[in-house]
Amino acid sequence: MAGSDELHYPERMITFLEGLWGDGFLSPGGADEVMRVIAGVDLTGLTVLDIGCGIGGATGVLVSAGHAGKVIGIDVEAPVCEIASGRLDAQGLGDRVEIRRVEPGPLPFDDASFNVVFSKDSIVHIADKESLAIDVFRVLRPGGWFLASDWLTSHDGEMSAEMQAYVAAEDLDFGMASPARYRRALRAAGFVDIELVDRNPWYRVVAREELERLTGSERATFEAAIGADELALQIRTWEAMIPVLESGEHCPHHLRARRPRA
Repeated sequence: MAGSDELHYPERMITFLEGLWGDGFLSPGGADEVMRVIAGVDLTGLTVLDIGCGIGGATGVLVSAGHAGKVIGIDVEAPVCEIASGRLDAQGLGDRVEIRRVEPGPLPFDDASFNVVFSKDSIVHIADKESLAIDVFRVLRPGGWFLASDWLTSHDGEMSAEMQAYVAAEDLDFGMASPARYRRALRAAGFVDIELVDRNPWYRVVAREELERLTGSERATFEAAIGADELALQIRTWEAMIPVLESGEHCPHHLRARRPRA
């Protein structure tokens, strides 16, 4: 997993993102989007790995609504792991959830440890998609599923000036890849039943609604929470993001692939 000594999600960022996306979530769509990612796969009683669990919103949904038997959530940032652990314990889910802070690098688990590997909008921070696919395949049991959402770019190679400006505004060490590269990486790792679903049509509408909240109906609330200067930075990020959503160059996707049973 990728990471650095600098926190991607300090307290002020967590406060902002939860205010925008809901308690426990550092990416859009909340519990509804988690359920769309896992739709059609019965998690009941299964052991699930949540890569990039953040502050635990999705991890909790996998247990409470997805009925997973055990979820291990991992992240590279200690503060978010502490928040996740505390919140999930408070929700009474501590006996079915374990949060671990891990070092960047290969997944620290034995081969064939999980029925499902899940991730919600966090593997964008892992630049080497090929190694990621191989490692996920390794820790999955035969027949197991990789179910994820991620932030993609529509093409490989140099990004447009507008996309470069957006990624710079995010300042989150994004390692974005195209749907074609993800498909190649998953196929080369040995996955079958590979599906990629473009969520750009959904999020380009939602992002405009989010910008309206930041600049209009909820501006005072966000300013009170994070300060006018920080809010201005976030507004500039959304203003940079919307054009590349409209062009389709920024294209969030759902990803799905299965390790063969034999």
